[in-house]
Amino acid sequence: MLGQLPAVTDKNVLVGSSNADDAGVYRITDDIAVVLTTDFFTPIVDDPYWFGAISAANSLSDVWAMGGRPTVALNIAMFPSSPEFFPSLQRVMQGGIDKMTEAGVAIIGGHTIKDKEPKFGYTVMGLIHPDRILDNSKAKPGDALILTKKIGTGIVSTGVKAGMCSNAVIEEFTLSMATLNRRAGEIMMETGVSTATDITGFGLLGHLNEVLSASRCRARIHAGRVPFFDDAVRLVKNSIAPGGTFGNLKMYAPNTTYSGDVPEYEKILLNDAQTSGGLLIFVPGEKRETLVSALQKEGILAAHIGDVLDAGVRDDKRIIVER
Repeated sequence: MLGQLPAVTDKNVLVGSSNADDAGVYRITDDIAVVLTTDFFTPIVDDPYWFGAISAANSLSDVWAMGGRPTVALNIAMFPSSPEFFPSLQRVMQGGIDKMTEAGVAIIGGHTIKDKEPKFGYTVMGLIHPDRILDNSKAKPGDALILTKKIGTGIVSTGVKAGMCSNAVIEEFTLSMATLNRRAGEIMMETGVSTATDITGFGLLGHLNEVLSASRCRARIHAGRVPFFDDAVRLVKNSIAPGGTFGNLKMYAPNTTYSGDVPEYEKILLNDAQTSGGLLIFVPGEKRETLVSALQKEGILAAHIGDVLDAGVRDDKRIIVER
């Protein structure tokens, strides 16, 4: 779809769709630019309130990944028109309102249409200085890769729908998705990083691939360091995973080489399609410990999962996965 868009000629478009960035950026003045993003999806959990909260957290995340500060949002809602569904709609809206309030973001309107299957999300606008944009082209050899949330929400969600997860598991993965990336984003900007991206539908390796492609670098990932939800590991070993995850595995295989000691289930997990995942932060090696310490002090997971390499030779694959 994006390939059908006309070439951008407006010099004030600082980030468009060419490098698959998390959000677009448009310059207003020499000191102010706006960050624009939108996202919506079908229910990821059964509880309407938490569906709304997760939708809000997910929509906001792109702005923090770009180094910006979200300011206002618009609802996007598609719901059945039957009156018996209205109480659930109110709970969805309230979950989103509470999460946006937590983020300091004002909801100023939106649009709703009738649909048989519920869908909900937001368009978000944020602010950023034009010189501080963390776009996909800024990763550098020597950067350490720091991940701030566990991987496996797509697999766990599939397990929940199949009735294969306990209430404790459901609570853990729900709270993870509903947790804002706000503080992690603030800390990385205070530390000074090369760039960042948030991990959503294309999975860890897919979003990493986008940054490496735009930055013309390679990376080495240590699968044994990547934090996975325990139940995601259990489920994928029992052949439970969503179609989007297998789609990612196939799509990014041409750009990835796996060492012989990486088991098949970890390959699937590394490509799992996430909802409201954490930030993948590219931080200069000499600042790695400073960033990790600052994140952990705030109770944020900060796993050093790999490092950025140079471009290599022409036939080298962008991502090297070792155990």
